[in-house]
Amino acid sequence: MIPNKVKIAGIEYSVTEKHGLEQKHGLLGHVLYSLSEIEIDDRLNQDRKEQVLVHELLHACFHEAGFEEQDEEMINRISIVLYQVLKENHLAFGETVTTVGTDCSQKITMKY
Repeated sequence: MIPNKVKIAGIEYSVTEKHGLEQKHGLLGHVLYSLSEIEIDDRLNQDRKEQVLVHELLHACFHEAGFEEQDEEMINRISIVLYQVLKENHLAFGETVTTVGTDCSQKITMKY
Protein backbone atom coordinates (compact mmCIF):
# COMPACT_ATOMS: atom_id res chain seq x y z
CA MET A 1 0.00 0.00 0.00
CA ILE A 2 1.28 3.45 -0.88
CA PRO A 3 0.77 6.04 1.89
CA ASN A 4 -0.25 9.58 0.96
CA LYS A 5 2.42 11.07 3.24
CA VAL A 6 5.57 10.07 5.10
CA LYS A 7 7.78 11.84 7.63
CA ILE A 8 11.50 11.91 7.02
CA ALA A 9 13.73 13.61 9.60
CA GLY A 10 10.73 15.55 10.86
CA ILE A 11 9.70 16.75 7.39
CA GLU A 12 6.35 15.62 6.02
CA TYR A 13 6.55 14.54 2.39
CA SER A 14 3.38 14.07 0.37
CA VAL A 15 3.29 10.97 -1.82
CA THR A 16 1.24 11.10 -5.01
CA GLU A 17 0.74 8.93 -8.03
CA LYS A 18 1.20 10.96 -11.17
CA HIS A 19 0.15 10.08 -14.70
CA GLY A 20 2.80 10.04 -17.41
CA LEU A 21 6.02 10.33 -15.37
CA GLU A 22 7.63 7.47 -17.26
CA GLN A 23 6.25 8.44 -20.67
CA LYS A 24 7.07 12.15 -20.41
CA HIS A 25 10.26 12.09 -18.35
CA GLY A 26 11.53 8.49 -18.39
CA LEU A 27 11.07 8.26 -14.61
CA LEU A 28 9.25 5.72 -12.47
CA GLY A 29 9.33 8.19 -9.58
CA HIS A 30 11.15 11.22 -8.25
CA VAL A 31 11.49 13.51 -5.24
CA LEU A 32 10.83 17.24 -5.35
CA TYR A 33 12.89 18.28 -2.34
CA SER A 34 11.85 21.95 -2.29
CA LEU A 35 8.17 20.94 -2.21
CA SER A 36 8.65 17.89 0.04
CA GLU A 37 6.87 15.70 -2.52
CA ILE A 38 7.42 12.20 -3.82
CA GLU A 39 5.76 11.34 -7.12
CA ILE A 40 5.33 7.82 -8.48
CA ASP A 41 4.08 6.90 -11.96
CA ASP A 42 0.46 5.77 -11.63
CA ARG A 43 0.70 3.16 -14.40
CA LEU A 44 3.06 0.87 -12.48
CA ASN A 45 1.79 -2.31 -10.85
CA GLN A 46 1.47 -2.30 -7.05
CA ASP A 47 4.74 -4.13 -6.31
CA ARG A 48 6.69 -1.78 -8.60
CA LYS A 49 5.04 1.28 -6.99
CA GLU A 50 6.10 0.04 -3.57
CA GLN A 51 9.65 -0.65 -4.77
CA VAL A 52 9.86 2.82 -6.35
CA LEU A 53 8.55 4.37 -3.13
CA VAL A 54 11.37 2.72 -1.13
CA HIS A 55 13.85 4.01 -3.73
CA GLU A 56 12.54 7.58 -3.48
CA LEU A 57 12.39 7.35 0.33
CA LEU A 58 16.11 6.54 0.35
CA HIS A 59 16.81 9.59 -1.82
CA ALA A 60 14.80 11.75 0.59
CA CYS A 61 16.54 10.22 3.63
CA PHE A 62 19.97 10.91 2.15
CA HIS A 63 18.90 14.46 1.24
CA GLU A 64 17.56 15.19 4.73
CA ALA A 65 20.79 13.77 6.19
CA GLY A 66 22.77 16.32 4.17
CA PHE A 67 24.00 14.13 1.32
CA GLU A 68 23.32 16.35 -1.68
CA GLU A 69 25.39 14.19 -4.04
CA GLN A 70 23.92 10.71 -4.26
CA ASP A 71 25.13 7.61 -6.06
CA GLU A 72 22.14 6.38 -8.10
CA GLU A 73 23.56 2.87 -8.48
CA MET A 74 23.97 2.56 -4.71
CA ILE A 75 20.42 3.84 -4.09
CA ASN A 76 19.10 1.34 -6.67
CA ARG A 77 20.87 -1.61 -5.09
CA ILE A 78 19.95 -0.74 -1.51
CA SER A 79 16.32 0.05 -2.37
CA ILE A 80 15.78 -3.31 -4.11
CA VAL A 81 17.17 -5.25 -1.13
CA LEU A 82 15.42 -3.07 1.47
CA TYR A 83 12.07 -3.42 -0.31
CA GLN A 84 12.43 -7.21 -0.34
CA VAL A 85 13.39 -7.34 3.35
CA LEU A 86 10.48 -5.10 4.41
CA LYS A 87 7.91 -6.87 2.21
CA GLU A 88 8.83 -10.51 2.75
CA ASN A 89 9.28 -10.12 6.50
CA HIS A 90 6.04 -8.12 6.85
CA LEU A 91 7.90 -5.34 8.63
CA ALA A 92 5.68 -2.48 9.62
CA PHE A 93 6.75 -0.72 12.78
CA GLY A 94 4.01 0.13 15.22
CA GLU A 95 1.38 -1.98 16.91
CA THR A 96 -0.51 -4.25 14.48
CA VAL A 97 -3.99 -5.48 15.34
CA THR A 98 -5.92 -8.04 13.30
CA THR A 99 -9.68 -7.56 13.10
CA VAL A 100 -12.38 -9.59 11.38
CA GLY A 101 -14.26 -7.80 8.63
CA THR A 102 -16.31 -8.63 5.56
CA ASP A 103 -13.19 -9.78 3.72
CA CYS A 104 -12.32 -12.26 6.54
CA SER A 105 -9.49 -10.26 8.04
CA GLN A 106 -8.01 -6.84 7.77
CA LYS A 107 -4.75 -5.48 9.17
CA ILE A 108 -4.83 -2.17 10.93
CA THR A 109 -1.57 -0.51 11.89
CA MET A 110 -1.80 1.71 14.93
CA LYS A 111 0.89 4.31 15.56
CA TYR A 112 1.98 5.09 19.09
